Amino acid sequence: MEKIGFVSLGCSKNLIDTEVMLGILRDKHMEITEDLAEADIIIVNTCTFIEKAKQESIDTILKAAAYKTEGHCQMLIVTGCLSQQYKEELLKEMPEIDALLGTGSWDRIWEAIDAVKQGRRACFMDNVSHLYDQTTSRLRTTPSYSAYVKIGEGCNNGCSFCIIPHVRGRLYSRPVDSVVAEVRQLAADGVKEINLIAQDTTSYGVDLAGHSLLPDLLRQLVNIEGIRWIRLFYLYPHYFTDELMDLIITEDKICPYVDLPLQHISQPVLQRMNRRDTEDDVRRLVDKLCAHGRKLTLRSTFIVGFPGETEEEFQTLCDFVEQTKFDDVGVFTYSQEEGTPAAKMADQIPEDVKEERYHALMAIQAKVSEQRNQELEGTLHTMLIEDVTEENGHRQAVGRIEVQAPEVDGLTYLEEAGTVKPGDMVPVRIVQGFAYDLVAEQV
Repeated sequence: MEKIGFVSLGCSKNLIDTEVMLGILRDKHMEITEDLAEADIIIVNTCTFIEKAKQESIDTILKAAAYKTEGHCQMLIVTGCLSQQYKEELLKEMPEIDALLGTGSWDRIWEAIDAVKQGRRACFMDNVSHLYDQTTSRLRTTPSYSAYVKIGEGCNNGCSFCIIPHVRGRLYSRPVDSVVAEVRQLAADGVKEINLIAQDTTSYGVDLAGHSLLPDLLRQLVNIEGIRWIRLFYLYPHYFTDELMDLIITEDKICPYVDLPLQHISQPVLQRMNRRDTEDDVRRLVDKLCAHGRKLTLRSTFIVGFPGETEEEFQTLCDFVEQTKFDDVGVFTYSQEEGTPAAKMADQIPEDVKEERYHALMAIQAKVSEQRNQELEGTLHTMLIEDVTEENGHRQAVGRIEVQAPEVDGLTYLEEAGTVKPGDMVPVRIVQGFAYDLVAEQV
């Protein structure tokens, strides 16, 4: 039995592509290994979102290629966004690569392996015209109690800094019935936490119905027995309706967690970014969300150093972050991505200025996050246990409460863990709040 080793880079959307490829190969009776040194075939699923991600992908490919001489690797397959964007360059500059699969070709992974075995160098770059569904084999790599569910692919927004529409295509939504069927299957397998993802989750269904189908989907998902948490990622402002807000607030199974990628607040910068919502639109939405107080946890991401960003525009962003008091914020320095309109703009910001602005904004948010977490002290929550350690008879646990998303947010620590085990969901009281993490006690 041949062994398949894999590395999945980038976002959770990419991880699902990796999982369905692994599912296809498992059905072909291949063994999956986490030890690349043992793998006969290595698959690297790449990311190209920003320059750092691109470099990480290239470095990972080179490390994987080394196993052709240092391990058992007989075949190296590179998939995902970097393959889609730079297929000619990769084929020319990296002869170690035996096959390339683009973002629309995940279901041809076995065909690629077969082609290489017959002595051909495979390159499949199909359009993103279909998604996995509830009938697709999938080997989940997340813990048994938690799963990502991709409800759509691609994006219609056309932000000037983003390469995603080029490598992932236009918005392509799964039918509501397909998503519901998959979540029912996951619940039957013991999954308690569902994380819904797309490039722009609030736009889900616009291509199918002319308006967002996210509220319709959520109304069905909350009725599925066994699911405890439903978390929404990448809620772009344009289709964030009052109907959606009311659902998040009133439905117990929907985590009171709003992940709102805003990128900036200064109107001139938003215009250069080709964002669909104006500064006034964003401020009105944020005011509505903040009016619900601690009933909603608000997270966002921002880009500093976008071409032409003045000190005044940056200060407007800093003031907005400080005044809004987001619970969590991710900050990125602008990355000049080849093939995007922003890459050709004048007034590119020097790297040292970008870094200064990054640290300045992060320092503001660190103080805000610590304050927000301290405000949680004394409040009651449900904690999902993810790991338990024992030392000298003393058991400690780490996990997340309902407003902490996997991978991107902080953690909650339970000092006296008792008999809890990974996957348990237990009531806790927050006793200490820090800038990123929380300490809790079981109640």
